[in-house]
Formats: sequence, structure tokens, C-alpha cells
Amino acid sequence: MEKLLNRFLRYVAVDTQSNEESDTQPSAAKELDLLRLLKDELVQMGVEATLDEWGYLMASIPSNIGKKVPAIGFIAHVDTSPDASGKDVKPQIVSNYDGSPIALKGVEGLFLDPLQFPELLAHKGETIITTDGTTLLGADDKAGVAEIMDAVQYIVSHPEFKHGEIKIGFTPDEEIGRGVVKFDVGRFGAEYAYTMDGGEVGELEFENFNAASASVHIQGRNVHPGYAKGKMLNSIRIAREFDALLPESQRPEFTEGYEGFFHLISFKGTVEETSVSYIIRDHDRAKFEDRKAMMRKCADFINSRYGEKTVTVVIKDQYYNMREQVEPHYHVVETALKAMEMAGVKARIQPIRGGTDGANLSFKGLPCPNIFAGGLNFHGKMEWCPLESMEKASAVILNIVKLYAEE
Repeated sequence: MEKLLNRFLRYVAVDTQSNEESDTQPSAAKELDLLRLLKDELVQMGVEATLDEWGYLMASIPSNIGKKVPAIGFIAHVDTSPDASGKDVKPQIVSNYDGSPIALKGVEGLFLDPLQFPELLAHKGETIITTDGTTLLGADDKAGVAEIMDAVQYIVSHPEFKHGEIKIGFTPDEEIGRGVVKFDVGRFGAEYAYTMDGGEVGELEFENFNAASASVHIQGRNVHPGYAKGKMLNSIRIAREFDALLPESQRPEFTEGYEGFFHLISFKGTVEETSVSYIIRDHDRAKFEDRKAMMRKCADFINSRYGEKTVTVVIKDQYYNMREQVEPHYHVVETALKAMEMAGVKARIQPIRGGTDGANLSFKGLPCPNIFAGGLNFHGKMEWCPLESMEKASAVILNIVKLYAEE
């Protein structure tokens, strides 16, 4: 059987960065490279698998017990974040981590330091996988992919392991909020499912942000600066003024827990016109709606100063808090808690300060909590993942399957 570490390293070597500016699905054709590889591996293991035109890879393992139990799904996304390059990833393997700063050797003077990232110290003695400082690692969510594939390999290699019907799903474009837009829950065939897309070992989540994107366009007026008095409208300065109207304390760097935020993610401009992008997040649906209204009020204020249509705001909802869909089926959470206990993992139920495919799937009728995959510092060059956390996640998958088979 292939070792989990080797499997993970093979997957992160495939560049699968999604493209938020693309209108296709998958948003980047290179995402299909890993999806095709995964399909071939599943077929080689004797698992029936299909890959459709939208980039959804679905697989099914038939039940080997005589009684009817719910079909359970496990889902992970193959794409990596547009925030940092996922090309030519060069992982570093640190065995028996001693608690000292880890040099990211691709960039001189760059370290993964416990002074900035104290959670490293909880993993002393373990095998730590880091980047070399030039790219992200891709543990979000190739750790989840590897853990699911590792569990599948165990199941098909151990016919004595009793299980009901198991469904496997790998999706594209989760990082740009379009992961399951065309996902056919009926064809997938699971009654309940779990995304393996969380962070630190022990995380279990069934509530997440309500999420929206906001595209802000500022139309200025460019005039020769020597003759600009009373005529020029500098769109860059107006964009800065617009941003300053949003509460500074409600930025991601000042919030935690259930606190929502406005996050400025891109700013591109000239005197003539500027485009600014935000994401809006809040766990509370009413507060989420208030945040969207506040952004529109900011645009109205700017337009009252500089003229109608100086600022145009387009807000698009991305996903909603899954809690209202999962809570009526709370046994899916209780089963995951028991599965973690069986694996020697101390569970921590907490809200996701983000979102997963499971949020949209839950609203499509497939209750889908989120389980840790083990990675930390997602979306950047400081990303890292303990091998032992991945091994525990794979064990949790098997325990969930076992518990449902014993119903």
C-alpha cells in the first residue's frame, strides 16, 4: 500500500490553481490533470469512478454488509487558492520536529517561526511538511484528497472491513466559491457527507460564514494635472475614500470567532478608473445583510459628493451558513465526534471562519459538516501540515464508515 506521505507529495506536485477571472468550469483546465489522475487511481483500485464535463469526479464503493445503512460521502476539492502560486511546489519534510524555526530554503532569510506561529509547538516530535517559501503547499485541500484516497485504499485492500455504501467526490473551483454550483447531489447518491477540508487536528465544523463578493468600480475624470483644478476626479483617491468609509475594526486582521468582516482583496487603478474587490463575511444572516447594505450606502455617499455613477457596486452572494441545514440531522456531527474519539483525537466544534463545498451542498439537500484535514496557514508560502494529523484524519474517515455500518 502506498504511504500517505508519498501520495500527498504526488498530489501537491500537480498545479491546480483555480482562476477567479475565468467563466469556464473548471475555471482552469489544469485542475483536470489531478482529477484524471485520481480517477485512474480509483479505477486501478477497482473502484467505479466517473469524471464529468464540469470537473466532478464521483466514485462509489458498494456495501459489503447485508443490512441497509445510509450511504455516506466524503468530499474534497482539488484546486488551490489564486492567492499564491501552486506551480512547481517544492515541499520540505522535517522529521521529528524539535520546536525551532524552520528555514524555508527557497527564500533566503525566510523562516516558519514558532514566535509567529505558536501552534507549531503543539506538533513537536512529528513530521512537518512545509513549503520552500516560493509557493503555497496545497494542503488545502490536497491533504483532504490524500486522506480520502488513503482510506479508500485501506477499504478495498481489506475486504473484512465492514461498510455500507461509500461515495467519494472530488470537486474543482472551491477556492473561488464555485465548487459545487453544478454538483448533482442526486447522482452522487449519498444521504449524508463530510468534507475533509478543515485545518488543525480535531476541528469539526457545521457552521460557516455567509459570504458575498463585492466588485466596486470608480469612474474618475482625467485632466492634464497642470490644468486640473475644479475638473479632475482622481479615481484612485476616491477609491481610498470609499474604503475609509468601511469600519477599520471590521477587517479580518481585527476579528475572530463569530465576528464578521469586510476584506479588501484587490485594488487596480489609474486616475481615470479604478476597480476594487472585497469579500464580505458574517455568521449571522441579518448582520450579513446589514454589511451588504452598508457597502451600498458608502457608494451612495460617494456618488452624492462626486456625481451619480461615480461608484458602481456589484454584490454577489457566494454561500450561506450551513448550520440551519445540518442541525436537524445532528447525528452526523455526533458520529464524527465519536469517530474522532476512537482515533484518539480531542474534537473541537467551532465555526468555520471561511466556507467549504459542504455549505452549498447542505443547501442542496446533502447535510455535510467539515472535518479537519490537518493543514495550517492556508493560501500562502507559510503553509504547513503535520503528517500525523493527516494520518488521524484518514483514521477518522474509516471510523465514520465503521460507525454507520454498525447502526
